[in-house]
Amino acid sequence: MSDGPPAPPPGDFVHLRRDPASGVEAVTARFLGHAYDMHHHDEWLVGVTHAGIQDFYCRRARRQSVAGQVILIEPGERHDGQAVREPGFRYSMLYLPQDWLRGAMGGSDARLGFRRTLADDRHLGGAVARACRAVFDAASPLGTDAALDDLAGHLRRHLGARASTPPPDGDPVVAERAMDFIRAQAATPFGLDALARAAGAADRFQLARAFRRRFGTSPHACLVEIRLARARALLRAGTPPAEAALAAGFSDQSHLGRWFRRAYGLTPAAYRSGRTNVPDAGLALD
Repeated sequence: MSDGPPAPPPGDFVHLRRDPASGVEAVTARFLGHAYDMHHHDEWLVGVTHAGIQDFYCRRARRQSVAGQVILIEPGERHDGQAVREPGFRYSMLYLPQDWLRGAMGGSDARLGFRRTLADDRHLGGAVARACRAVFDAASPLGTDAALDDLAGHLRRHLGARASTPPPDGDPVVAERAMDFIRAQAATPFGLDALARAAGAADRFQLARAFRRRFGTSPHACLVEIRLARARALLRAGTPPAEAALAAGFSDQSHLGRWFRRAYGLTPAAYRSGRTNVPDAGLALD
């Protein structure tokens, strides 16, 4: 009989659990192909790849995380995810609220950023797996706190002064105005022509070119990301999916559901509950 963890079930799975005291969310998942569309989070993300190759875009480059490597993503950094070969990849991830990290780092996260997106740090990887397991088990608040404190200690060496961002190609003013408009009007319908006028672009085509140079994607893709982030915050606060969908700007609950699954691998209802009904065999964290 093997002493190792039980084998995860076949196929894709996502298991999420939220620690009510800290607000930290723990996820363990496996994907055989496409995992996530491009999206961002308001939290700091730290994860460890357990098996396979996790291919993702972040910080203007495609990256690949192999078993044992740690993934570090700042709030607002856009990323996606996919497997590049059989049998896919498996990983654990922690979503750390900004106020939690601020407290763990002594009361301030000003000028802090992750020095790199991928790190070879087996001690931090182990701390991520232990903290995930503690959140999933939810057996002892004291034990969960201890695991998260241990994580913070290992994480500190990867936080430093935020690297300066290179200036974008071309004049970014039109794109920045467009992004401001999208954020302000995300819950209301509008078209590209209206967006171009609001941004001061000559036409929708100039807007599209400027926006892609500045943000690396289309205005519509950014609009969906912003709506998803708002829906996610509402769901986390306990808002029913149908209400969250309308408040975030989606046409209805099914519209939100389609985009939410593509971005996060979960249904809105499963995310709202803070856990998914996946057999415990899916919790192979190392």
